[in-house]
Order: sequence, then C-alpha cells, then structure tokens
Amino acid sequence: MRGWWQDLTDLVLPTDCAGCGAPRTTLCPRCRTALAGGAPRRVRPLPKPPGLPAVYASAPYAEAVRALLLAHKERGALTLTGALGAALAGAVRAGLGGPAGAFGVPGTVVLVPVPSARWAVRARGHDPVRRMALAAAGELRRTGTPARVAAVLRQRRPVADQAGLDAPRRLANLAGALEIAKGGERLLGGGRVVLVDDLVTTGATLAEAARALREGTVLCRERGNGPTRPVYENATREGREERQTGTRPEKGKWVHGAVKNAAVNALGAPSYAAVIAAPRDTFEIAGN
Repeated sequence: MRGWWQDLTDLVLPTDCAGCGAPRTTLCPRCRTALAGGAPRRVRPLPKPPGLPAVYASAPYAEAVRALLLAHKERGALTLTGALGAALAGAVRAGLGGPAGAFGVPGTVVLVPVPSARWAVRARGHDPVRRMALAAAGELRRTGTPARVAAVLRQRRPVADQAGLDAPRRLANLAGALEIAKGGERLLGGGRVVLVDDLVTTGATLAEAARALREGTVLCRERGNGPTRPVYENATREGREERQTGTRPEKGKWVHGAVKNAAVNALGAPSYAAVIAAPRDTFEIAGN
C-alpha cells in the first residue's frame, strides 16, 4: 500500500511521462493531447448489453491513453489525477446538452463512480475511479457546472477478474454484483445522476451499475425508505478532501462537494454514463 511519503515523492521528484516515457515530465504535451485534445463523443459498445445507458468518452483507449490509465490505477501515479479528472469532466459535459449532448442541465450533476473491489483498493492504496470522479467534480464546478460525487455503489459479492472474458461472460460475471449501500439512495437526488468510470469496453460494468441504481431506488421507495429528507454536506470538508485527491487515499465518505443545505429528491436512476476512454471502433462519427 502506498504511504504518504510515496505520494510526496511523486509530487516533488522528477519523473518520466507516464504515457510515452518522455523525460522529466509527468505528462508531456503529446500525451496530454491524446488524452483530452479531441471532442468527447458518444460511444456504442456492440453488442449493447441490456440496460446500458448512453455513454460518452473523451479519448480512444490506445497507446498513451492506455498507459496513463494503467499508471494511475496500478502504479499509483497520482500526479495524473488532475489531467484524468479533466478528461472525465469533458465526457460528462458532452452529455449535458448543446451540440454534443442530449440531456440539458437541471441543477447539480451527481457523479456516481463505479466501485472497485475492496481487495483492489487495498492492493493499490487508493480507489482510482473515485479519485478521478472527485477531480472531475472539481473541474466541473470550476468551469461553472455544479457537481458533486456520491459514491453510493458497492459490490455485494465477489466477481472474477474481467480480463480475458468476452461480453456474455462479463455480463454473467457481473449480474447482480452491485447494490446501493444502505442509505445511499438519499444522496442521489437534486440533480442529474451520471455514472462514471475510467473505461468502457463491452459495457457490462456500466449496465450492472445502472441496474443497481434503478432497482435500488425503486425498492427503497416501495419499502417507504426512499429519499424523503434533506441531506446536508459541510462545504469545508469538500475543500479539504479535494485538496487530498492528488496526495493520499480517501477515507470512505459517500458525498463530496454537495452544496450546503441542498435538498435531495428521489431521482436516482442514471441519465447517462461518462468515461475517459473507449475502444476506437465504438466512437460515433462526429456530427451523427
């Protein structure tokens, strides 16, 4: 597990570009352009798994982008968090309206990260998707879009490693694997719910996450446990935790960056999903 001294070392010592190995730079201009230099677009995994919402991605999953995501996820290159979060924010914006999107912006954007397995978080020393979601929410707010993170999903049972599994086996592996943590449904209202992840390939993970959000909020309403009261968030904690995003692991909070005294309603179901990268052949042609 990474310690604070490792995070500090990443920040102060010279390093090579995680995308291409260029010396003495964490992220060189060429790799930064590969990550976020193009316009985010809708992507469509084929065959489309049942229940998959619309998905937007910032970059093709190839070469430098693949190396950057792996460096952040598996090697703890936390200095990449800001750039990856900005790329994720671009994909979120693509679904919010205007020429690239279809959904408009009703109040706050609620980013729901796809959860990592507990063993993976322990092994890596951090939760990469959640960390990137925090950075994306900060970037969205900085550019005028109210946003917060609600990390309400969790794994209800172990799943096998997805590497090497085809689309049908991934769906079977993930079926029923995710759920909303107890009380988490109260944190999903007050805005547009957007699922976020680092990568989409077959779409099985996002489809399962969307199912968990839809069914979890419906079940809670049927039981009379739906979101009926306001949830409040201390704004000072928001700033404190976002400053930690690039330096040390998070502490297990569910909501980050909520507007103080903001009421939560009963929406819950995801409007769409946003990821940093997707296979090149899943991108729609611009203008379609």
